[in-house]
Amino acid sequence: MSELNHRELGLSDDQVLDMYRYMLLARKVDERMWLLNRAGKIPFVISCQGQEAIQVGATFALDREKDWLCPYYRDLGMMLVFGQTARDQMLSAFAKAEDPNSGGRQMPGHYGDHRFRILTGSSPVTTQVLHAVGIAYAGKLENKDHVVLTTCGEGSSNQGDWHEACNFAGVHKLPVIFMVENNKYAISVPLSKQVAGGEVWKRAEGYGFPGIKVDGNNPLEVYKAVKEAAERGRKGEGPTLIEAVSYRLVPHSSDDDDRTYRAREEVEEAKKKDSLVVFKNYLMDQGVLTEEKEKEIQDQIAKEVNDATDYAEKAPYPEPETIHDHVYA
Repeated sequence: MSELNHRELGLSDDQVLDMYRYMLLARKVDERMWLLNRAGKIPFVISCQGQEAIQVGATFALDREKDWLCPYYRDLGMMLVFGQTARDQMLSAFAKAEDPNSGGRQMPGHYGDHRFRILTGSSPVTTQVLHAVGIAYAGKLENKDHVVLTTCGEGSSNQGDWHEACNFAGVHKLPVIFMVENNKYAISVPLSKQVAGGEVWKRAEGYGFPGIKVDGNNPLEVYKAVKEAAERGRKGEGPTLIEAVSYRLVPHSSDDDDRTYRAREEVEEAKKKDSLVVFKNYLMDQGVLTEEKEKEIQDQIAKEVNDATDYAEKAPYPEPETIHDHVYA
């Protein structure tokens, strides 16, 4: 990890331990979903693996009582930090009636929860970015002190919606943070064939606000960048674009075979920089984490994931007569 120290950023030992726990919980929930999918129990998985540091570092820098999230389909770590549970994730994966995102009506990864100010996502990518700008604009008109964080992949940053959102937010100096989670692949298309110039953060200059690139494998770097961006937003100084660079450690989804477009050696090399390994080593070096404490956290999370799986598997499906609920037509 870089020279950044959590204490210099104002984070306590307990807070960084909590960050690590959330990162690990996101990874373990995700891994369980793959096992359930391969066992034929759930139909689809779209993963956060490799991007947990971005998601947890970013949300720890926000005010969880008033700020808004407009996430994209990989943001499992963000959902957990903002208030959803492992059980909520499993209910969604099994498409059960108690799924808080959609009552079992949408695919996994379509997050949304009014309890925690999380906008409902839809299948067309990048639409959430426009909605984030709308929420930020409404907040400005009503003198609300909230910041909106919206995320997407680097592939999504080439959609028209993204550019319109950035331009509007730049013109009106809105308190919105555009975070691009650059995991190097837009499904099967590598960065070199997806982003002209290869640097997403540099695009911010064209919209009149700052852009920054951070190591997405280091939650402290992400935390620092988002904290500063949120402060700018609250002061009325406008948006910030953050490009957080990581690597997608697994296929695009459970329906994808990534062996057709990237070498195994490349993936194995990326695993050496896995944020969970790197951050664990940092916490050990800082004396915050011990092998004993690590085992305690692992055991606690294993129980949480097992309980969530058992509960969701037994939970009822939505009743057929509720099919027309939430359909506005």
